Amino acid sequence: MKTKSLKKDKVNIITLGCSKNLVDSEVLLTQLQGNDIEANHQAENDNANVIIVNTCGFIDKAKEESINTILQYGEAKKAGLIDKLYATGCLSQRYRDELSQEIPEVDAWFGTLELPQLLHKLNADYKHELIGERQLTTPAHFAYMKISEGCNRTCSFCAIPLMRGKHVSKPMEELVSEAASLAKQGVKELILIAQELTYYGLDIYKERSLPKLLRALCKVEGIEWIRLHYAYPSKFPLDIIEVMAEEPKICNYLDIPLQHASNPMLKAMKRQITQEETISLVEDIRKILPDIAIRTTMMVGFPGETEDDFEDLCDFVRKMQFERLGVFTYSHEEDTPAYHLKDDIPEMVKNQRASALMAVQQEISLAKNEAAVGKTFKVIIDRKEGDYFIGRTEFDSPEVDNEVLIAAQNQYARIGDFVNVEINDATDFDLYGTIVQ
Repeated sequence: MKTKSLKKDKVNIITLGCSKNLVDSEVLLTQLQGNDIEANHQAENDNANVIIVNTCGFIDKAKEESINTILQYGEAKKAGLIDKLYATGCLSQRYRDELSQEIPEVDAWFGTLELPQLLHKLNADYKHELIGERQLTTPAHFAYMKISEGCNRTCSFCAIPLMRGKHVSKPMEELVSEAASLAKQGVKELILIAQELTYYGLDIYKERSLPKLLRALCKVEGIEWIRLHYAYPSKFPLDIIEVMAEEPKICNYLDIPLQHASNPMLKAMKRQITQEETISLVEDIRKILPDIAIRTTMMVGFPGETEDDFEDLCDFVRKMQFERLGVFTYSHEEDTPAYHLKDDIPEMVKNQRASALMAVQQEISLAKNEAAVGKTFKVIIDRKEGDYFIGRTEFDSPEVDNEVLIAAQNQYARIGDFVNVEINDATDFDLYGTIVQ
């Protein structure tokens, strides 16, 4: 008879989806290790007997990846390779009842705000003294910092409020303390993330408090760059840009997903803004901070999107000349306001439109990158890969934006250091340069 091993559990956390999920996994990792449980993040061949999959449920492709990952570990459990399998995160929050019936190999499902319950299942306590502490899974010199949870916006296509709930800000003192702790670990770049940055503070301070938070974070010793991700364009408070212009630590970079530019589409998406207002906003932002790099995201294939709507979007992108732009296709999400609309754009057409819009942006990006040749930029070195050191300017966020490649044959840079780089060549989405003193 096989006897149950008395060895301690070893946990491997698998993270899917966005940077917000990554932060949640880092908090989970820290809590487990604080309970003397051996835990790793996405370790390969570490012989873990407990797997926790932190799922994403934003769009169809993300849901499919999450389910496939769970099924993969479900097979491993059936084969006796692991003892326990747990799921947490957005997909688990939204579909746990259905999934628990369909995938019985999962021992328990947890929502996005059920960390204490997950820890209890692993015979661990939620340690309040570890609040603000994080075991980073990113390179040591940058970290994502979630300043709020949830969203109060009512965009018709978005399921985030169903999975993450209403907007809840983290107290400013907690965030400043967390930033100081991260700085002591060697973090130089803070990437602030939220579903809606500009709402920060409305719930606990009764006013939009992002400018105050930014000024407080700028005082944290050791932090050299602060980057802003995910701001909503409607009624955007321009005092944020004014603070960015005044504070040298804040990167001249703003991620502000616009989603579309055609007025019929913006109305159907319930974006609470028109194309004309969007143009005015971008012009106002650039007037205050001319050197800003604006990153945006566009959605194609929303129900009812005509060729005219799509061409309007392409013309808008050509006119606005965004420094960074990403595109994704509409996903028909249950229980969202748009779900009652007919998903009438064929998948092939959605993909064609996405490719066509990215081709427009590719030309814009190439022109902007070529204009950088001969200029010198402050660059943070992220990693060495093959024959190159690879870094980013203040105008680029990790994984989604341009990179600066520095030939490693006759130059040296330490990972995490800032260096000055003169750009001598450019492609659509990369810059090549030489370190200068």
